[in-house]
Amino acid sequence: ALRSLEKRGSSFSFPTVKADLNTLLEQMKTSTESRIGQVQQALWSGATAQQIFDATKIDPWFIDQIVLINEVASWFGGLEEIEVASLKRAKQNGFSDSQLAEIRGVTEESIRSLRHNHNLRPVFKTVDTCAGEFPALTPYHYSSYEQFTEVVPSDRKKVVILGSGPNRIGQGVEFDYSCVHATFALKESGFETIMINCNPETVSTDYDTADRLYFEPLTLEDVLEVIHAESQSGELVGVMVQLGGQTALGLANGLEAAGITILGTTPTDIDRAEERGKFQQILDQGHLLAPANGMATNLAEA
Repeated sequence: ALRSLEKRGSSFSFPTVKADLNTLLEQMKTSTESRIGQVQQALWSGATAQQIFDATKIDPWFIDQIVLINEVASWFGGLEEIEVASLKRAKQNGFSDSQLAEIRGVTEESIRSLRHNHNLRPVFKTVDTCAGEFPALTPYHYSSYEQFTEVVPSDRKKVVILGSGPNRIGQGVEFDYSCVHATFALKESGFETIMINCNPETVSTDYDTADRLYFEPLTLEDVLEVIHAESQSGELVGVMVQLGGQTALGLANGLEAAGITILGTTPTDIDRAEERGKFQQILDQGHLLAPANGMATNLAEA
Protein backbone atom coordinates (compact mmCIF):
# COMPACT_ATOMS: atom_id res chain seq x y z
CA ALA A 1 0.00 0.00 0.00
CA LEU A 2 2.80 2.43 0.85
CA ARG A 3 4.56 1.71 -2.45
CA SER A 4 1.36 2.59 -4.29
CA LEU A 5 1.40 6.16 -2.93
CA GLU A 6 4.11 7.26 -5.37
CA LYS A 7 5.35 9.87 -2.94
CA ARG A 8 9.05 10.18 -2.33
CA GLY A 9 9.78 8.89 1.15
CA SER A 10 6.41 7.16 1.56
CA SER A 11 7.85 3.63 1.42
CA PHE A 12 9.92 2.18 4.22
CA SER A 13 13.65 2.74 3.79
CA PHE A 14 16.67 1.24 5.50
CA PRO A 15 19.54 3.76 5.48
CA THR A 16 22.96 2.91 6.84
CA VAL A 17 23.03 6.22 8.73
CA LYS A 18 20.39 6.10 11.45
CA ALA A 19 18.11 9.07 12.07
CA ASP A 20 18.00 11.07 15.30
CA LEU A 21 15.80 9.04 17.61
CA ASN A 22 14.65 11.84 19.92
CA THR A 23 13.52 13.96 16.96
CA LEU A 24 11.50 11.09 15.49
CA LEU A 25 9.84 10.27 18.82
CA GLU A 26 8.81 13.89 19.21
CA GLN A 27 7.53 14.19 15.62
CA MET A 28 5.36 11.08 15.79
CA LYS A 29 3.41 12.41 18.76
CA THR A 30 1.41 14.40 16.21
CA SER A 31 -0.66 12.24 13.89
CA THR A 32 0.28 13.06 10.29
CA GLU A 33 0.56 11.17 7.01
CA SER A 34 4.28 10.77 7.76
CA ARG A 35 3.78 9.04 11.11
CA ILE A 36 4.07 5.44 9.89
CA GLY A 37 7.39 6.26 8.24
CA GLN A 38 8.59 7.98 11.39
CA VAL A 39 7.66 4.90 13.41
CA GLN A 40 9.57 2.61 11.06
CA GLN A 41 12.62 4.86 11.03
CA ALA A 42 12.59 5.18 14.82
CA LEU A 43 12.48 1.41 15.24
CA TRP A 44 15.25 1.09 12.64
CA SER A 45 17.28 3.60 14.65
CA GLY A 46 16.94 1.63 17.89
CA ALA A 47 13.65 2.66 19.50
CA THR A 48 11.75 0.04 21.47
CA ALA A 49 8.15 -0.92 20.79
CA GLN A 50 7.24 0.53 24.20
CA GLN A 51 8.75 3.91 23.28
CA ILE A 52 6.69 3.94 20.08
CA PHE A 53 3.53 3.07 21.97
CA ASP A 54 4.16 5.76 24.58
CA ALA A 55 4.59 8.38 21.83
CA THR A 56 1.74 7.34 19.54
CA LYS A 57 -0.64 5.00 21.41
CA ILE A 58 -0.66 2.80 18.29
CA ASP A 59 -1.83 -0.73 19.12
CA PRO A 60 1.26 -2.85 19.92
CA TRP A 61 0.21 -5.48 17.36
CA PHE A 62 0.77 -3.02 14.51
CA ILE A 63 4.07 -1.86 16.00
CA ASP A 64 5.22 -5.49 16.15
CA GLN A 65 4.53 -5.91 12.42
CA ILE A 66 6.88 -3.01 11.63
CA VAL A 67 9.45 -4.49 14.02
CA LEU A 68 9.24 -7.71 12.00
CA ILE A 69 9.82 -5.85 8.73
CA ASN A 70 12.92 -4.19 10.17
CA GLU A 71 14.19 -7.52 11.50
CA VAL A 72 13.90 -9.11 8.06
CA ALA A 73 15.67 -6.11 6.51
CA SER A 74 18.52 -6.37 9.01
CA TRP A 75 18.80 -10.12 8.46
CA PHE A 76 18.81 -9.75 4.67
CA GLY A 77 21.44 -7.04 4.79
CA GLY A 78 23.73 -9.22 6.90
CA LEU A 79 23.74 -12.23 4.58
CA GLU A 80 27.13 -13.12 3.12
CA GLU A 81 25.48 -14.41 -0.04
CA ILE A 82 21.91 -14.16 -1.33
CA GLU A 83 20.41 -17.58 -1.90
CA VAL A 84 17.07 -18.13 -3.59
CA ALA A 85 15.41 -19.21 -0.31
CA SER A 86 16.57 -16.00 1.37
CA LEU A 87 15.34 -13.87 -1.51
CA LYS A 88 11.98 -15.63 -1.47
CA ARG A 89 11.60 -15.02 2.26
CA ALA A 90 12.29 -11.32 1.77
CA LYS A 91 9.77 -11.08 -1.08
CA GLN A 92 7.15 -12.93 0.96
CA ASN A 93 7.59 -10.27 3.62
CA GLY A 94 6.65 -7.58 1.11
CA PHE A 95 10.00 -6.08 0.15
CA SER A 96 10.29 -4.58 -3.32
CA ASP A 97 13.32 -5.11 -5.52
CA SER A 98 14.35 -1.49 -4.97
CA GLN A 99 14.16 -1.87 -1.17
CA LEU A 100 16.24 -5.04 -1.25
CA ALA A 101 18.73 -3.27 -3.50
CA GLU A 102 19.00 -0.43 -0.98
CA ILE A 103 19.59 -2.88 1.86
CA ARG A 104 22.34 -4.69 -0.05
CA GLY A 105 23.88 -1.61 -1.66
CA VAL A 106 23.34 -2.92 -5.20
CA THR A 107 21.14 -1.96 -8.14
CA GLU A 108 17.46 -2.78 -8.46
CA GLU A 109 18.20 -4.44 -11.80
CA SER A 110 20.66 -6.86 -10.18
CA ILE A 111 18.05 -7.98 -7.66
CA ARG A 112 15.46 -8.41 -10.41
CA SER A 113 17.90 -10.38 -12.57
CA LEU A 114 18.70 -12.65 -9.63
CA ARG A 115 15.00 -13.30 -9.06
CA HIS A 116 14.33 -14.02 -12.70
CA ASN A 117 17.37 -16.27 -13.05
CA HIS A 118 15.86 -18.43 -10.30
CA ASN A 119 12.35 -18.05 -11.75
CA LEU A 120 11.26 -16.37 -8.54
CA ARG A 121 8.16 -14.48 -9.58
CA PRO A 122 4.85 -13.67 -7.91
CA VAL A 123 1.65 -15.53 -8.61
CA PHE A 124 -1.66 -13.72 -8.74
CA LYS A 125 -4.51 -14.41 -6.34
CA THR A 126 -8.15 -13.50 -6.80
CA VAL A 127 -10.50 -11.30 -4.82
CA ASP A 128 -13.83 -13.07 -5.28
CA THR A 129 -16.28 -10.24 -5.97
CA CYS A 130 -19.24 -12.60 -5.53
CA ALA A 131 -18.28 -14.02 -2.12
CA GLY A 132 -18.50 -17.58 -3.44
CA GLU A 133 -22.24 -17.43 -4.22
CA PHE A 134 -21.58 -17.92 -7.93
CA PRO A 135 -18.57 -17.65 -10.28
CA ALA A 136 -17.10 -14.15 -10.48
CA LEU A 137 -16.86 -13.11 -14.13
CA THR A 138 -14.76 -10.02 -13.45
CA PRO A 139 -12.43 -10.84 -10.56
CA TYR A 140 -9.73 -8.58 -9.18
CA HIS A 141 -6.19 -9.90 -8.88
CA TYR A 142 -3.27 -9.12 -6.59
CA SER A 143 0.28 -10.49 -6.45
CA SER A 144 1.66 -12.81 -3.81
CA TYR A 145 4.83 -14.87 -3.50
CA GLU A 146 3.02 -18.16 -3.06
CA GLN A 147 2.88 -21.29 -5.22
CA PHE A 148 -0.24 -21.29 -7.37
CA THR A 149 -1.84 -18.61 -9.51
CA GLU A 150 -5.60 -18.14 -9.67
CA VAL A 151 -5.64 -16.27 -12.98
CA VAL A 152 -7.55 -18.24 -15.61
CA PRO A 153 -5.49 -18.56 -18.83
CA SER A 154 -6.84 -16.87 -21.94
CA ASP A 155 -5.97 -17.50 -25.59
CA ARG A 156 -7.27 -14.12 -26.80
CA LYS A 157 -5.29 -11.17 -28.10
CA LYS A 158 -4.87 -8.77 -25.21
CA VAL A 159 -3.80 -5.21 -24.48
CA VAL A 160 -2.55 -3.91 -21.14
CA ILE A 161 -3.64 -0.41 -20.09
CA LEU A 162 -1.84 1.44 -17.30
CA GLY A 163 -4.08 3.56 -15.09
CA SER A 164 -3.24 6.80 -13.32
CA GLY A 165 -2.29 5.43 -9.92
CA PRO A 166 -3.36 6.65 -6.48
CA ASN A 167 -6.13 9.15 -5.91
CA ARG A 168 -5.12 12.81 -5.93
CA ILE A 169 -7.55 15.62 -5.26
CA GLY A 170 -8.21 17.60 -8.44
CA GLN A 171 -6.23 15.26 -10.67
CA GLY A 172 -6.92 12.02 -12.44
CA VAL A 173 -10.49 12.32 -13.74
CA GLU A 174 -9.31 13.02 -17.27
CA PHE A 175 -6.85 10.12 -17.13
CA ASP A 176 -9.49 7.76 -15.80
CA TYR A 177 -11.91 8.87 -18.53
CA SER A 178 -9.27 8.18 -21.18
CA CYS A 179 -8.43 4.74 -19.79
CA VAL A 180 -12.08 3.74 -19.59
CA HIS A 181 -12.88 4.76 -23.16
CA ALA A 182 -9.73 3.06 -24.44
CA THR A 183 -10.91 -0.09 -22.69
CA PHE A 184 -14.35 0.14 -24.30
CA ALA A 185 -12.86 0.78 -27.76
CA LEU A 186 -10.44 -2.14 -27.46
CA LYS A 187 -13.25 -4.45 -26.35
CA GLU A 188 -15.33 -3.44 -29.37
CA SER A 189 -12.33 -4.28 -31.56
CA GLY A 190 -12.16 -7.78 -30.11
CA PHE A 191 -9.24 -7.43 -27.70
CA GLU A 192 -9.13 -8.67 -24.14
CA THR A 193 -8.42 -5.69 -21.89
CA ILE A 194 -6.06 -5.85 -18.92
CA MET A 195 -6.15 -2.89 -16.53
CA ILE A 196 -3.37 -2.25 -14.00
CA ASN A 197 -4.25 0.36 -11.40
CA CYS A 198 -4.16 0.78 -7.63
CA ASN A 199 -6.94 3.30 -7.07
CA PRO A 200 -10.30 1.76 -6.06
CA GLU A 201 -12.09 5.11 -6.46
CA THR A 202 -11.97 5.17 -10.26
CA VAL A 203 -14.27 3.97 -13.02
CA SER A 204 -11.33 2.15 -14.62
CA THR A 205 -11.29 -0.17 -11.60
CA ASP A 206 -15.03 -0.86 -11.66
CA TYR A 207 -15.89 -4.54 -11.97
CA ASP A 208 -17.47 -4.18 -15.42
CA THR A 209 -14.86 -2.00 -17.16
CA ALA A 210 -11.85 -4.17 -18.10
CA ASP A 211 -11.84 -7.92 -18.71
CA ARG A 212 -9.18 -8.32 -16.06
CA LEU A 213 -8.04 -5.98 -13.31
CA TYR A 214 -4.81 -6.06 -11.33
CA PHE A 215 -4.62 -3.99 -8.15
CA GLU A 216 -0.87 -3.39 -8.13
CA PRO A 217 1.48 -0.46 -7.52
CA LEU A 218 2.33 1.24 -10.79
CA THR A 219 6.05 0.60 -10.56
CA LEU A 220 8.27 -0.99 -13.18
CA GLU A 221 8.72 -4.12 -11.06
CA ASP A 222 5.01 -4.72 -10.52
CA VAL A 223 3.92 -3.88 -14.06
CA LEU A 224 6.57 -6.16 -15.57
CA GLU A 225 5.36 -9.06 -13.42
CA VAL A 226 1.74 -8.60 -14.54
CA ILE A 227 2.87 -8.43 -18.17
CA HIS A 228 4.91 -11.61 -17.73
CA ALA A 229 1.93 -13.42 -16.20
CA GLU A 230 -0.40 -12.34 -19.00
CA SER A 231 2.18 -13.30 -21.63
CA GLN A 232 1.98 -16.94 -20.58
CA SER A 233 -1.26 -17.40 -22.52
CA GLY A 234 -2.76 -15.72 -25.56
CA GLU A 235 -1.02 -12.95 -27.48
CA LEU A 236 0.00 -9.78 -25.66
CA VAL A 237 -0.23 -7.13 -28.37
CA GLY A 238 1.30 -4.39 -26.26
CA VAL A 239 0.89 -1.83 -23.49
CA MET A 240 -0.79 1.58 -23.54
CA VAL A 241 0.97 4.10 -21.29
CA GLN A 242 -0.23 7.39 -22.77
CA LEU A 243 -3.60 7.56 -21.01
CA GLY A 244 -2.60 7.25 -17.36
CA GLY A 245 -0.90 10.60 -16.90
CA GLN A 246 2.61 11.08 -15.55
CA THR A 247 2.51 7.89 -13.52
CA ALA A 248 2.12 5.66 -16.57
CA LEU A 249 4.27 7.83 -18.85
CA GLY A 250 7.14 7.52 -16.41
CA LEU A 251 7.24 3.76 -17.01
CA ALA A 252 7.47 3.96 -20.81
CA ASN A 253 11.26 3.91 -21.14
CA GLY A 254 11.70 1.10 -18.62
CA LEU A 255 9.07 -1.05 -20.32
CA GLU A 256 10.58 -0.45 -23.76
CA ALA A 257 14.05 -1.32 -22.43
CA ALA A 258 12.59 -4.59 -21.13
CA GLY A 259 11.40 -5.45 -24.64
CA ILE A 260 7.73 -4.61 -24.12
CA THR A 261 5.83 -3.20 -27.11
CA ILE A 262 4.50 0.29 -26.39
CA LEU A 263 1.38 0.94 -28.44
CA GLY A 264 0.76 4.39 -29.88
CA THR A 265 3.17 7.26 -29.29
CA THR A 266 6.73 6.02 -28.78
CA PRO A 267 8.65 6.74 -25.55
CA THR A 268 11.04 8.93 -27.57
CA ASP A 269 8.20 11.12 -28.84
CA ILE A 270 6.58 11.15 -25.41
CA ASP A 271 9.81 12.62 -24.07
CA ARG A 272 9.91 15.21 -26.86
CA ALA A 273 6.39 16.34 -26.04
CA GLU A 274 6.94 16.39 -22.26
CA GLU A 275 10.41 17.90 -22.00
CA ARG A 276 9.93 21.65 -22.45
CA GLY A 277 13.32 22.30 -24.00
CA LYS A 278 12.98 19.53 -26.58
CA PHE A 279 9.45 20.61 -27.43
CA GLN A 280 10.59 24.19 -27.97
CA GLN A 281 13.25 22.91 -30.39
CA ILE A 282 10.52 21.21 -32.41
CA LEU A 283 8.54 24.46 -32.51
CA ASP A 284 11.62 26.39 -33.60
CA GLN A 285 12.46 23.89 -36.33
CA GLY A 286 8.92 24.10 -37.66
CA HIS A 287 8.89 27.91 -37.42
CA LEU A 288 5.80 27.68 -35.23
CA LEU A 289 4.76 30.57 -33.01
CA ALA A 290 4.54 29.99 -29.27
CA PRO A 291 4.50 32.17 -26.14
CA ALA A 292 7.93 33.01 -24.75
CA ASN A 293 8.98 30.27 -22.37
CA GLY A 294 11.95 28.76 -20.62
CA MET A 295 13.01 26.24 -18.01
CA ALA A 296 14.30 26.91 -14.53
CA THR A 297 16.00 24.24 -12.47
CA ASN A 298 16.91 26.45 -9.51
CA LEU A 299 15.86 29.70 -7.83
CA ALA A 300 18.46 31.82 -9.61
CA GLU A 301 17.29 30.67 -13.07
CA ALA A 302 13.67 31.35 -12.14
